[in-house]
Amino acid sequence: MNKADLVRELEKTLGSRKAANEALDTVFDTIVREVVRGGKVAITGFGTFDRVERAARTGRNPHTGDSVRIPKNRAPRFRPGTAFKDYVRKPSSLPKSAPATGRAAAGTAGAAAATTAKKATKTAKKATKSAASTASSAATATKAAAKSTAKKTAAKTTATGSAAKKTTKATAKSAASTAKTAATGSAAKKAPAKKAPAKKAAKSAPAKSAAKKAPAKKAPAKKTAAKKAGAKR
Repeated sequence: MNKADLVRELEKTLGSRKAANEALDTVFDTIVREVVRGGKVAITGFGTFDRVERAARTGRNPHTGDSVRIPKNRAPRFRPGTAFKDYVRKPSSLPKSAPATGRAAAGTAGAAAATTAKKATKTAKKATKSAASTASSAATATKAAAKSTAKKTAAKTTATGSAAKKTTKATAKSAASTAKTAATGSAAKKAPAKKAPAKKAAKSAPAKSAAKKAPAKKAPAKKTAAKKAGAKR
């Protein structure tokens, strides 16, 4: 197949020989110009056109066998795509009606989707493992916090119990001292009650002395009576 055959095949699709010829020339011209600039033209399902740099080397003339110095040069290169290679290895896999490159593109898209799905599955597994590890870490932290809280509560309870015991002892001591003080006070109050009869005796003693002294006061009355009797005489 040559260029004219390609144009005829394109004419079946485009409906015009002129349009087919222009389309084919445009494709070839674009590929050549891009490779000359050092770029790369990659057609999915078909292949890749690029430029290769070849260093200077020593070769051998196949006819004479003499060594020949080959200078540095550049050359175009075409690398067929995976689908193209598969079709060449297994011609039965080539579609009869649909474009081979379109089918190859679909296959590439399917492979890309499968790769993306695998990556997503791996990411999900990693996320699940990370979540599980985070949950276990949280559980461990919760247990540690619970243990520390229990220890603090036990320490507070012990301190409260000891404080209560100390308070109880202090209260008991205070009650004992209060009882002693009350007993001492009552004894002190009861002691003067025994001295009361002496006070009564003391109070009654002046009364008797007063009774005894009363006749002494009456003696002058007798003298006045004697004076009156003398006056009458």
